[in-house]
Amino acid sequence: MRAWGTGATWSLGASFGTLGSWKPLAPFPSPPGQCTSFFLTNHQSHPPMNELSWKDVTSALSLANMILGLFSIFCSFCKKSRCASWMLLAGFLLDMAVRAVTRYLNSCSKLGVELNDFAVFTTFGLASALLLGVDGSLNGFLAIAYVLAASFRLCLYSAAGIPFAYKGLPCPYASCVLASTSLLTKGNTFILSCMASLMILFMIDQSYYPHDEILESENWKKMVYLGGVATLLLGPFSLTAFYCLVWSLSYIFFPDVLWGKAACLRLQHQRN
Repeated sequence: MRAWGTGATWSLGASFGTLGSWKPLAPFPSPPGQCTSFFLTNHQSHPPMNELSWKDVTSALSLANMILGLFSIFCSFCKKSRCASWMLLAGFLLDMAVRAVTRYLNSCSKLGVELNDFAVFTTFGLASALLLGVDGSLNGFLAIAYVLAASFRLCLYSAAGIPFAYKGLPCPYASCVLASTSLLTKGNTFILSCMASLMILFMIDQSYYPHDEILESENWKKMVYLGGVATLLLGPFSLTAFYCLVWSLSYIFFPDVLWGKAACLRLQHQRN
């Protein structure tokens, strides 16, 4: 082949070997920090023809989570704190399913990532803060501080890309604690304010919490998740709130002992 504009020639075989043995280069591996909102893994792949449908599934689940948050906001404005708290607990369980499905399908799109981020902020930021009420100046200030802490946690700590660990308490667990406390105390403002202040400190703290891949971990963790779904759908509000509160507090105060064992073993296995 002759180079354009010159009299020099170059051989295709010299650059690529023989024409019959040329093969396309393997794609570069995805950087570890890509799609950190979902913490995806690259263990599975699906046919290209089904790629759009898989992305639609994850986007639909994220949209459903956002809708739960919007309904919770509507219930808070209507002074129906029990319904608002129930919506947040449902969003807490749905968020785990969204991340598990995304990791399993190994599908990540720009729309899906942004939609999930908006859903997390709406449900576990705005809707959770409104449980505190905005009747007084103190409650309003604390609600604003909670929203800012959730935004700080999502924008700064989520982009760290730390393997097998979150930096700062994940927003869904803080929201679950507030929603459960609201149901158990029937919306007691003082207790909710104390809990919200504590959750703000946990969210902006730089401590590490293990990834809660409950649906892809030990069987007893899957049973914990199924128990949460069963109590949410079939049990009374008080039982659901107590179950989710114990679950969340165990993750907050005993992250490595109860919830970090599988992640630590996985990291040790990869190093070996």
